[in-house]
Amino acid sequence: MTRTKICGITRVEDAQAAARSGADALGLVFYEKSPRHVSVRQAVELAKTIPPFVTVVGLFVNPSEDEVRELLRHVPLDVLQFHGEEPPEFCAQFGRPYLKAIRVRLGVDLLQCAARYAGAQGLLLDAYIEGTHGGTGESFDWALIPHDLPLPVVLSGGLHAGNVAQAVRVVRPYAVDVSSGVEAAKGIKDAAKIAAFINEVKNIDLQLSR
Repeated sequence: MTRTKICGITRVEDAQAAARSGADALGLVFYEKSPRHVSVRQAVELAKTIPPFVTVVGLFVNPSEDEVRELLRHVPLDVLQFHGEEPPEFCAQFGRPYLKAIRVRLGVDLLQCAARYAGAQGLLLDAYIEGTHGGTGESFDWALIPHDLPLPVVLSGGLHAGNVAQAVRVVRPYAVDVSSGVEAAKGIKDAAKIAAFINEVKNIDLQLSR
């Protein structure tokens, strides 16, 4: 079964809509340059409303150790997601499972990345766009993903209800991650788009299991 993560949650009603639709994980962005950035106070309020068995993921881009530890004092994050140039030693020091985001393009050796971040819970594969760290709404060539990656793949980058079934069929990822593809505006989710996205994932999973 392909898991679904709705990232860039900024509003309580969006968190609740995603949970109602069956999202497995919700992402909170702690990168100040992102239009989906949330403050510690917002994150605390959001985390209070997320029901049991929905994973809360905190997204960081090249944070300091103190920044991560301070957030963990206040916000009950289940998983950390690192989108910058953080080395594996940095990612592994917080007592939480972590995902390492890799921006995919020709020349990026994903097998080498998987070996370097062998302690990660998975690799989140996103599009490489110069000067950004994700959330662009752009996809990448899924053929660049080796079939023998030793870590679970969380597929991101330009996914939406219109292409996620094809993405699951081609890549067979452990999970899919969406942000801009289920938005009405940056940081504002659309409940109907979330439901449609998750339904597409469930439907293709059913087809592939037959």
